[in-house]
Amino acid sequence: MPAIVTFDAEVDPEAFTPDPARVLRGDPRQLSWNHHTDASGQFCAGVWQGEPGAWRVRYAIGEEEFCVLLEGEVTLSGDDGRSVRLHAGDAFVVPGGFEGIWENHTRVLKHYAIMTLRASDDATRGTQPREISA
Repeated sequence: MPAIVTFDAEVDPEAFTPDPARVLRGDPRQLSWNHHTDASGQFCAGVWQGEPGAWRVRYAIGEEEFCVLLEGEVTLSGDDGRSVRLHAGDAFVVPGGFEGIWENHTRVLKHYAIMTLRASDDATRGTQPREISA
């Protein structure tokens, strides 16, 4: 029987930055502590930290991310002209296909859970997933 996963276990962080061509402001260095990836590789969850800055993001069709901000403040601005400012304590979903700007106004810490359809699952819907760059 699978064990319940808690986020209090020691996990080595993965350090990364957005592609420099996508960075609009700041030095948005990031750390991710992935606490769980399911056997299919379609679902993962953990903790993410990002430094102040703004960069372009593009979520794949079929990729959904649920977030709970633990610290900080961010604005997500979609290419459709809509934007939302979020603060510590806010929970939100970034839907598959979202394209726009992710801006950390402060250092941000969040819990995340990401579900991504496999290409074969997504193909039945007539679309192909694209690379994520959040």
